[in-house]
Amino acid sequence: MRRRGGAEAGRTTMTTYTARPVGPTALKQLRDTDDADRACAPYTDEEGGAPLRCCLRLSEAGEHIALVSYTPLRRWAAETWARPGAYDEQGPVFIHAQGCEGPAGAVDGYPFARPGALRTVRRYNAEGKITGGRLLEIPDGTTAGFDAAFAEALADPEVVLVHVRAVEYGCFHFEVRRA
Repeated sequence: MRRRGGAEAGRTTMTTYTARPVGPTALKQLRDTDDADRACAPYTDEEGGAPLRCCLRLSEAGEHIALVSYTPLRRWAAETWARPGAYDEQGPVFIHAQGCEGPAGAVDGYPFARPGALRTVRRYNAEGKITGGRLLEIPDGTTAGFDAAFAEALADPEVVLVHVRAVEYGCFHFEVRRA
């Protein structure tokens, strides 16, 4: 979603960090039964403003959405044969109750980046173990704040993916992987 400039041997390089939404296979399953084994309970969002993880935008009033439990690390581990063990976190996420097209084209900046909001930026290795993390109070320059956090996290060669979660509710926001 954004690029970060950096100095490397006297020249500027660009690194792209992409915020990844919940994938289509997971969404199909979550719209039936969530990762806590509960049936999906769709409702009409009367006010709007719910952070939708299927398309990485805020909901609009009148949209049909659902709040479901999601375990992103478990789903990633199933694809990679990693063994996260106790680091397998489950948390609430909002999704469209019916299918959606995912993120609409290129987005400038990162989703749900409200200055002053608190996020955890958690690092995971190839086994799915937490290798570190940091608290990020999103600065006024939201893109630069996230870019710096991702550059710091991915500077460690052991890190293969990064999860961003809200501190207030523990909600998973999005994932960033190496390009």
